[in-house]
Amino acid sequence: MIENKVLVSVNVPMLEKKYDIYFPVNRKISNVIGMIKSSLQQLSQGSFDVNRDYVLYNKDNGEPYDMNILVRDSNIRNGSNVILL
Repeated sequence: MIENKVLVSVNVPMLEKKYDIYFPVNRKISNVIGMIKSSLQQLSQGSFDVNRDYVLYNKDNGEPYDMNILVRDSNIRNGSNVILL
């Protein structure tokens, strides 16, 4: 297990796919979204629109994550399911 990261399942409706991604716990949610966007652009061979603003949501309750909090200060843990919209 990687102590400074959590393994999260990220659902991406735009691509109709789900990815398991490690989130660094000491980064803000906004930084994590930027990292996800870059990865998805490469994985989708450019079909993912990185110029759009995205929000990360808790899949269980539909609540958006505060962009300014650190991952470790959120309820994101190993095995969490989130949605990128």
